[in-house]
Amino acid sequence: MNDVFGHLKSLLKTDEICIDNLVFKLHYKVTFLILLGFSAFLTCRQYLGNPIDCIVDRSVPINVMDSYCWMQSTFNLPNRINGKASRNIAYPGVSNFEEGVDDVKYQNYYQWVCFVLFFQAMFFYIPRYIWKIWEAGRMKELVLDLNSPLSFESEHKQTLVNYFVKYLHKQNSYAIQFFFCEIFNLCNVFLQIYFMDRFLKGEFKTYGYDVMRMTELNPEDRVDVMSRVFPKITKCTFRKYGPTGSIQKFDGMCVLSQNIVNEKMYVFLWFWFWFIAIISALNFVYRLLLIMVPYFRLLLLRSRTDSFSYEKLNTLTQKFWFGDWFVFNQLAQNISPMVFREIVSELTKKFEGKDNV
Repeated sequence: MNDVFGHLKSLLKTDEICIDNLVFKLHYKVTFLILLGFSAFLTCRQYLGNPIDCIVDRSVPINVMDSYCWMQSTFNLPNRINGKASRNIAYPGVSNFEEGVDDVKYQNYYQWVCFVLFFQAMFFYIPRYIWKIWEAGRMKELVLDLNSPLSFESEHKQTLVNYFVKYLHKQNSYAIQFFFCEIFNLCNVFLQIYFMDRFLKGEFKTYGYDVMRMTELNPEDRVDVMSRVFPKITKCTFRKYGPTGSIQKFDGMCVLSQNIVNEKMYVFLWFWFWFIAIISALNFVYRLLLIMVPYFRLLLLRSRTDSFSYEKLNTLTQKFWFGDWFVFNQLAQNISPMVFREIVSELTKKFEGKDNV
């Protein structure tokens, strides 16, 4: 247990050695912790609180009715969801009905929300876990203490220069593995949106947009989208044997207090998931441009070493394959700019005038 909490605590800290990028962190740090936090909060409310309260005839104990309706699911009437409270409608979606005639929508997702959020959090961490295994501490070994601006160990700097010369054109697998994890992140977030849409019976994909549009309508005329997706008052039918062996049916009305939290939590998740989906898609395009267009790699390198001439940096970029450049760029994120410029200077001297290395 201490190991688990220790690992979670480490996610809140700034990494000494950066082996990924900001978009990657949005998945395994921010989204993972958001989903895990929501899951823990709902678990406490569900198992330590009172997530459902039902009203029923006195012949059925309240605690029995609550437990039964929580386990067996409640329901409402979609064709009455737009109705207003009246003699025949106790609450939007809650009214008298005929079995087999009126359309009934069962609500049984609420007992699974905390578990679903937990497993979603795990899926957002999987790419990070895979990447840490594949990366195997390579960047940490390369950096050592060069992340300090006062590092002037020329021997280590020369070792780095020799490393890039020795392993030139042999580091594509490192970049491909990272690119695979980025694609995993991108596919995962869209699959999570699809999964949540299925989990909420087709209501999630436009949920946040529908809520925003609802707020612009007249309160007297609008349909509460959040109450449609997460009804707070529903119906529940309890059956038991009577004194003579006949089936007695008891119609109850249940208050799902947990849906007050769920409706707002999923509004936030809708915006957040689409945000990281768009950011991840843009990052994917950015990565493709870096792979396919060497000039973009040159521009990024110039932004880190603006004191060098275009010709020298172009020599370095031309010599590097994408894998070499990727490792070199990752190294630049972890060492001081002054040290990085010295390494660039040494490498350009090595490569200048050489047609083949």
